[in-house]
Amino acid sequence: MSEPKQSPKTRTILQIQAADYGNVLADVVELLDSARRTSARVVNRLMTATYWEIGRRIVGHEQAGRRRAGYGEEVVSKFSKDLTQRFGRGFGPAQVAAMRQFHLTFPLPDNFQSVIGKSEIIQSVIGISSTGGVERLSPVARALPLPWTHYVRLLRVRNPHAREFYAREALAGGWSVRQLDRQINSQFYERTALAKDKTTMLRKGGSPKPEDAVSADEEIRNPLLLEFLNLKDEYSESELEDALIRHLETFLLELGNEFAFVGRQKRLRIGHEWFRVDLVFFHRRLRCLLIIDLKIGELVHADIGQMNLYTNFAREHWMQPGENPPVGLILCTSKNDALAHYAMEGLGNKMLVREYQTVLPKESALAAEVGRTRELLEQQAESRRVSRPPRR
Repeated sequence: MSEPKQSPKTRTILQIQAADYGNVLADVVELLDSARRTSARVVNRLMTATYWEIGRRIVGHEQAGRRRAGYGEEVVSKFSKDLTQRFGRGFGPAQVAAMRQFHLTFPLPDNFQSVIGKSEIIQSVIGISSTGGVERLSPVARALPLPWTHYVRLLRVRNPHAREFYAREALAGGWSVRQLDRQINSQFYERTALAKDKTTMLRKGGSPKPEDAVSADEEIRNPLLLEFLNLKDEYSESELEDALIRHLETFLLELGNEFAFVGRQKRLRIGHEWFRVDLVFFHRRLRCLLIIDLKIGELVHADIGQMNLYTNFAREHWMQPGENPPVGLILCTSKNDALAHYAMEGLGNKMLVREYQTVLPKESALAAEVGRTRELLEQQAESRRVSRPPRR
């Protein structure tokens, strides 16, 4: 049965309605993006002030017991243990040490020190001021206006003049943390100092690049911010990757009762950088962790180096007494090929390597499974796209 024909007037009305809806949708998307960015920045400012204040209290406590050798390290370790037990993630020794160093590296004028001592200002630092709530940010937040993520990066700049330069330019230019990191890595301070026309250098060098942009979703999902709010952030970057990981998890568990599932999208922090491991299993017969990382694309040397980084971290922090060293598995799937590679560097025991190679699934079988799964998922996605009714 053919559909009734629409008059020109009806088509015009429908087109106007569709265009109006599109405009409203665009406004709503912009509103949500703006709200999420604003929320992230407000939390970031509170986090900055809170961590500076934590650092101030730690330093003050250290000074009271400074006669004891090594007392500072002991205080940081104790704070880390007690805060982690009370609040969970985000208070490891490195993080607490960074808060202490933040206070020492970015001292505030004496008049701020006297004001901070008042209880009502301390309350405003953590957002519970009875007079104004989070809208009335503390003097610390106003004196240290950059987000905490920026200060974490600035703490790694050893030259105090360079650190002051980057902080000033980041604030004036509204740099994202990616732009700040890029400028530091490219020695923008040193290049500007040597330039004859410093004004032009600052103007051109401070211009953002497309890769510097941080989306509203990335801002709100920043690991440091989520830790501060005690929120989880287990998510995948794409539907394809998530579907492949879920299938791989099921596939390994179906191979027998040797694999025990440990976690998915497991986060780890090495120095000042965050990483995610797609899957972690424990192999009962080998008595070792199997760390799996999935790459949507071809295998490159950097992937192997990164996996060795993961296994070294797992050996030091995740391995239990009596277990064998962990082994890494890299699964790469591109449009044209699929590849699996076990990273066993650093095991140091040839007998153990041979046992791993005998017991673990063949690399070729894993690659074939991943390849078939990707083809199936892409076919399903294409079928859904084709079967969708055309827009009117």
